[in-house]
Amino acid sequence: MTGASSSLEEFKIPVGDPGLFGPQSVVWKVHANFSAMMVGGLSSLMIQALHPRALAAVWDHSNFRHQLKARLGRTAMFVAATTYGGVDLANQHIQRVNSIHANIRGIDLNGQPYCANDPHLIRWVHLVETISFLTAYQHLSLLPLSTAECDRYIVEMNKVGEMLGATNLPITFNDAKNAMKQYEFELVFDHRTRETLQSIESYSVEFTEKPFFDLILRASFDIIPSWLMQKLEKKSDVCLLIQARRLSLQVASQPVQWMLNEQGVSAVARSRVNQYKRNE
Repeated sequence: MTGASSSLEEFKIPVGDPGLFGPQSVVWKVHANFSAMMVGGLSSLMIQALHPRALAAVWDHSNFRHQLKARLGRTAMFVAATTYGGVDLANQHIQRVNSIHANIRGIDLNGQPYCANDPHLIRWVHLVETISFLTAYQHLSLLPLSTAECDRYIVEMNKVGEMLGATNLPITFNDAKNAMKQYEFELVFDHRTRETLQSIESYSVEFTEKPFFDLILRASFDIIPSWLMQKLEKKSDVCLLIQARRLSLQVASQPVQWMLNEQGVSAVARSRVNQYKRNE
């Protein structure tokens, strides 16, 4: 469903390596929640598409609209590697993205120049992704984070944002949401944004996965702030429907989440770190 197809083997080594964050981090906890990461991931893609220069950098230099599953797969792998991989694996993926960004530049539809490694644009993408993941987790988790834990997540995630070139990143959840709001007057809903939304809404999954994915997709709109829903020319559903979807998704996610907790990337990474302790 996510488009990711990599092996778990590279997450088993090196033994004892905690990666950029380690098992005690809030990042490990949040990113282990499959449905929240799917919901947050789709929300972030839709919101990011409102920035004309950020969207142009992707639109002009990739075929993501017609290869969305591959795009999501690469994003899922990047998040997994930087969260649960050893330090070398995380750095390899960050360096790869930085090298790609260094060669992406052009002019957007408004005649404004862009370059993908512009700290202002990287900050936008980072803020949207971080806020979307955390908001989705708080919406769907049976045990939401405390205010202090939310702030810790923002600070921890700043490490990746800064390694990608973002600057002046906030250190609390509220400040992060305020920082995202400061981009409001730069955001535009145009035919490119509309086509991006249509690509996401028509995302292809197996027939048996469709009911679950439909819940994911609808929930991804449920967590978008009202001011951004207006920008996307969408209307928020009534609270009762949102809460019904939330409960349905929490229930439907349990079998998948149980399996991932036992054999998924977070479980493999935790075993890698703990194996070192067992050998001492």
